[in-house]
Amino acid sequence: MTQFNIKTNLIMAGIALTMSACSSVQKDEQLTCDKSDIKIEAGVMTPEALWAMGRMAEPQVSPDGTRIAYEVSYPNVEADKSNSELYVVGVTGEGNTRLTHTNVSEHQPNWFDDHQIAFMASTEDEGMQLFMMKDDGADRRQVSHVEGGIQGFMFSPDRKYVLYVKNIKVEPSNQGKDMYADLPKTSGRVIRDLNYRHWDQWVDEIPHPFLAAFDGASLGETTDLLEGEMYECPMLPWGGVEQLAFTPDSKQIAYTCRKKTGMDYAVSTNSDIYLYDIATKQTRNLTEGMMGYDTNPAFSPDGHWMAWGSMERDGYESDKNRLFLMDMQSGAKKDLFEQFDQSVDMLTWGADSRTIWFTSVQHGTIQIYKADIQSGDISRLTDGVHDYAWVAECKDGLVGMRHSMSVPNDLYAIDAQTGEQKQITQENKHILDQLEPAQVEARWMPTTDGKQMLTWIIYPPHFDSSKKYPTLLYCEGGPQSPVSQFWSYRWNFQMMAAGGYIIVAPNRRGLYGFGQEWLEQISGDYGGQNMKDYLQAIDLMAQEPYVDADRLGAVGASYGGFSVYWLAGHHEGRFKAFIAHNGIFNLEQQYVETEEMWFTNWDLGGAPWDKANEVAQRTYANSPHKFVDRWDTPILCIHSELDYRIVASQGMAAFNAARLRGIPAEYLYFPDETHWVLRPQNGILWQRTFRAWLDQWLKDGQQ
Repeated sequence: MTQFNIKTNLIMAGIALTMSACSSVQKDEQLTCDKSDIKIEAGVMTPEALWAMGRMAEPQVSPDGTRIAYEVSYPNVEADKSNSELYVVGVTGEGNTRLTHTNVSEHQPNWFDDHQIAFMASTEDEGMQLFMMKDDGADRRQVSHVEGGIQGFMFSPDRKYVLYVKNIKVEPSNQGKDMYADLPKTSGRVIRDLNYRHWDQWVDEIPHPFLAAFDGASLGETTDLLEGEMYECPMLPWGGVEQLAFTPDSKQIAYTCRKKTGMDYAVSTNSDIYLYDIATKQTRNLTEGMMGYDTNPAFSPDGHWMAWGSMERDGYESDKNRLFLMDMQSGAKKDLFEQFDQSVDMLTWGADSRTIWFTSVQHGTIQIYKADIQSGDISRLTDGVHDYAWVAECKDGLVGMRHSMSVPNDLYAIDAQTGEQKQITQENKHILDQLEPAQVEARWMPTTDGKQMLTWIIYPPHFDSSKKYPTLLYCEGGPQSPVSQFWSYRWNFQMMAAGGYIIVAPNRRGLYGFGQEWLEQISGDYGGQNMKDYLQAIDLMAQEPYVDADRLGAVGASYGGFSVYWLAGHHEGRFKAFIAHNGIFNLEQQYVETEEMWFTNWDLGGAPWDKANEVAQRTYANSPHKFVDRWDTPILCIHSELDYRIVASQGMAAFNAARLRGIPAEYLYFPDETHWVLRPQNGILWQRTFRAWLDQWLKDGQQ
């Protein structure tokens, strides 16, 4: 359910919202959303404290390598909205300066030169548009007036072009009002093929890249690189401008695209890298015959090489993401990861056109690595209990953005030789200093089939080993997304532990970071070894004297929600409470109501009506809905109406089944959320409901 993506965990960070107070003023206008001055009692994390934190995203290094521009999102829970502001800081941490103080959101700062920064900002009448300002925030001016607004942009290396992304209307439309002029108010749709909705939206519009001449003040003649083609570029739902790249001479543009629609789109992950010539407007496919995801092209500074992420197999969205290299003169391709059993996440070239810096997950953390394209050597640069979400070269070294289960994003300076790391921003220090952190421990556990599994144990603040604590088994989603050192504003381990709970978070079968065999084992084995991994982890922890084995719970979202529903019918009395968020309850129904059919074909094994398919039939025989007769434990089901990946009827059916069985249950339903919960007040409600349910059934006052 989760595509492995080079864009890293910035996907959610760019959308996330945060709480704030009203304090800073510009032009006598009081800001609705600003940095919080929250005061925290008792020194423990609360939903309000979590939603008071600024959320850093979109860093970019200046051309001279001395400064970083970035954005921070500040929401206001009372107003139920947020906005993002822009900052600049020196690469050694000096001169941290806030550049904007407005009631509109500024996003994606992009250096035009060493003294000017371009960015996107919302406007009252034109949507999101391109703006520019000086590097001290002065001389703010609107550059674009693109109908419908833009979603992202980049400059050509010679600064003569702007490449921006905007939505175009899909033709032919399936909306009745577009089919019949005399029915302008009808809300009906006539759907004749698949891919009519995707993740969180109806496919009425798709993104296209547009190239515009730029004179430093305004946009000129504009060209749609995919004129007349109804293919999305960048690819939804995760893709952004990282899927586009200019050649260093500014004469060509590489772009990522899956040139498929309808059924063909729904069953395939075969995307390619295309090269568009600006002068001739001709396009050629650089990765023809490479059948899996090919994404995120990046050219070496000398223009000789193109690097990109490549998966080998069509239909397998969680395949090994290899770091591929193409000689742009000969067209020869090379797999730099042939002997490297990990996947590439984010990548960036070094100034020497020989070095590629990239991030990759291994053993529950995401670190920075270096690849030498001449020798083929790959080495790990950083160590520590954290995840790096971004890395780039700067003057005299590297800079990166990292987070962990203990703290949200901040920027770090990194020695490119030794890997030594120095924090250069402290966006949430004023909040974190008020909190007693929950301690995070890595523990390797034996599995039932004789392997070793890394499990993160998170202890409550002020942990006392002489006491007994209720304990939660955390079930990861994906299913192929790692339990790394992620920081979440919903599934936040500091938040969970602050309630007085020990958290057990296993890197069970099917997760990145432990080799391809470990990753692939889960496909076609839902309800199999990965569930044994979960039960083994909680059973081993239950033997600890500080774990109350009579007060165990299990929680999870997406595939983690499926895991909770499955455990509810197989836990043999281990657990006293369950929480499933946006989980699959009925696998047979999931197959025919989801949208990315490549996922269900690969991971579930095929269609439920394929009676000769042993893998598929084993999968559907393990569907959680077939074991409701064994349910005996209180369960909270959470789901959102705009989740088209796993539709809301799954959560509703699980709740109804529990109540019909006479089992205590609650259903938390959001009519305006997607696979994620992003609005501030909905996020607070989610956290309060989550905690109240666990306290009711796992604390001393349980019923």
